[in-house]
Amino acid sequence: MRSVPKFGALSWRRRGLLTLLVGLAVATFCAAPSRSQTVTQGAGAPDTSSAAAPFPTFDPRSLDGGGNNLAHPTWGQSGTAYSRVGTAHYADGVSVPVAGVPPRYTSNRVFNDLGQNVFSERNLSQWGWTWGQFMDHVFGLAAAGNEQANIPFDAGDPLERFTSDTGNIAFTRDASAPATGTSPANPRQQVNTLSSYIDAFNVYGGTSARLEWLREGPVDGNMSNNGAKLLMTQNPPPRSKTDGDYLPRATTRGDAASAPTMATDGLLGSHPQDRAEAGDVRANENMALTSVHTLFAREHNRIVNALAGSGLSEEVKFQIARRVVGAEQQFITYNEFLPAMGVGLPAYTGYRPDVNTTLSTEFATIGYRVHSQIHGEFELDAKAADYPPSRLRRLSDMGVEVTVTGPDVSFVVPLDVAFFNPDLVNLIGLGPILKGLQGEPQYKNDEQIDDALRSVLFRFPGPGAQDPGACFEDPSTPGCFTGVTDLGAIDIQRGRDHGVPSYNQLRADYGLTPKTSFKDITGEATEEFPTGDPEITGNPIDDPSILDFRQLFDRNGNPVALGSEEGAVRAVRRTTLAARLKAIYGGDLSKVDAFVGAFSEPHVAGSEMGELNLAMWKKQFAALRDGDRFFYANDPVLQAIDSRFKITFRHSLAELIALNSDIPRGNLPTNVFLAP
Repeated sequence: MRSVPKFGALSWRRRGLLTLLVGLAVATFCAAPSRSQTVTQGAGAPDTSSAAAPFPTFDPRSLDGGGNNLAHPTWGQSGTAYSRVGTAHYADGVSVPVAGVPPRYTSNRVFNDLGQNVFSERNLSQWGWTWGQFMDHVFGLAAAGNEQANIPFDAGDPLERFTSDTGNIAFTRDASAPATGTSPANPRQQVNTLSSYIDAFNVYGGTSARLEWLREGPVDGNMSNNGAKLLMTQNPPPRSKTDGDYLPRATTRGDAASAPTMATDGLLGSHPQDRAEAGDVRANENMALTSVHTLFAREHNRIVNALAGSGLSEEVKFQIARRVVGAEQQFITYNEFLPAMGVGLPAYTGYRPDVNTTLSTEFATIGYRVHSQIHGEFELDAKAADYPPSRLRRLSDMGVEVTVTGPDVSFVVPLDVAFFNPDLVNLIGLGPILKGLQGEPQYKNDEQIDDALRSVLFRFPGPGAQDPGACFEDPSTPGCFTGVTDLGAIDIQRGRDHGVPSYNQLRADYGLTPKTSFKDITGEATEEFPTGDPEITGNPIDDPSILDFRQLFDRNGNPVALGSEEGAVRAVRRTTLAARLKAIYGGDLSKVDAFVGAFSEPHVAGSEMGELNLAMWKKQFAALRDGDRFFYANDPVLQAIDSRFKITFRHSLAELIALNSDIPRGNLPTNVFLAP
């Protein structure tokens, strides 16, 4: 229900240098230390080194990304401004967002999917959007501001099906970077609170205070007495066979108030002390995301366990595990995730200190916001005998559809139930969730967004709703919803907030030819509304019938029944998207918002995205690879770890799932990013 890149060989010169570095690292487990970043034993920590296991030193990543580039130590560092590919576009040239078509008006006519499922034409599984979000929480989060700039909500819009008692959609501008927004020569910029590297920031956090809380041992401001493992918890009795270690909760150390800050919303907002704790503040956003956080916390501890008896200090064991986990995220991203999305990069030629990895505001606010892929529900299967009856009852009471059929049990988790509900991971178990994400395709990366995100994000039917489940079928029913949060509308407004230029200008900034017509944007045959259609009356753009689905087709071009919950990868509506865009923007191509235009483009062959998004992904992910001194193909320490301890980062995502859950490797496909 929808309602609710491999790398080429190194040059001989670089290959020879790398061989030399690896030889030195294997001999002494030591890459040249850099200033005060060298890993050393903490004051008072016991020296467990021996002649057989000399104490290793190596240059670790900083927590905030600073110092990665030795010539430009602030490149990619958290707390610095996003970069720009083009120039800032503000109404006053300084900081005032440009005006434009009301975002909710556009959303109702472009993003509104009317509950019809349209799936990835390349059969990507739900691991596509899940991994994408997990990576987003590694390298990007804008600093929030306090300037309210709410999005208008028009209850009289003929295409509006929801209710907002406030008359608006809440929106707050992102904070302005210090000393910016003072003149046209110094326009407003925004701050990235995360490091612009694929470095497992979401597992460890960006400050020593957060990391100390997340590690085993006391929280006393002295990292030298912390253990190598990450703090985990286990379910209380009655435990099921799917139980294991899970993320710690805010109360795990006894005082929720002193636990690291985490974002809480939805149901979790009423009992924030039950929040799961992790390196990134957004780990509780949905069940899938919390599960991947749990997977990598377990993986860190698995690596530490593999170092038992090595004679290394707790700090060094921690740093080895952290180094490997960061490389695993890189390896999966560049060898599985990006190829699955159809993003091919030039062959890797080695580290380039002239490449600035700093995340661009265009990529962060436009290119990486692929919210249309997010599925409206999760379908999971497991063995009924693995669950105590009390646990199945509790899941059912939470809104999960539980069906026991002989020895098997299936769970259907609606997206609204999965929001900010970390208990689901503990109750269902990590393995079934991670395996379930591979079991069905994700939605198509297009302009259509599920209403669970487009209208009722993190919101729930009101107490006056007679049948909460029916609210998603007819959201205008009295008592169902009293507010609207539209992620698509917010995406449009965020682009304006960050001074991102119009669609055609952004294409030019990325070296693409500007489009000359609306049908040129969408690749459709016409940008005119049909004439003589008796269903369309009055001004077509204000007639709800323009969104009607007329035909559906599967990936082989065969017809699919309208309303089908699976199989369709292409949809034909009563009116073309080009016609609707032309009417919305008054026929003026220069007014098309970058987010709207980018996601209205037809997909490039072999890819899950159009030309503009593909160009943005290629540029940013190449920079994240080439400008990272610690990228796995450039890091001799990783090879030394493998040589000495037989611990490798070269794991597929399927292998990591099997290593850290109760799902055997044989029960997973080679590539979990592809659905059956």
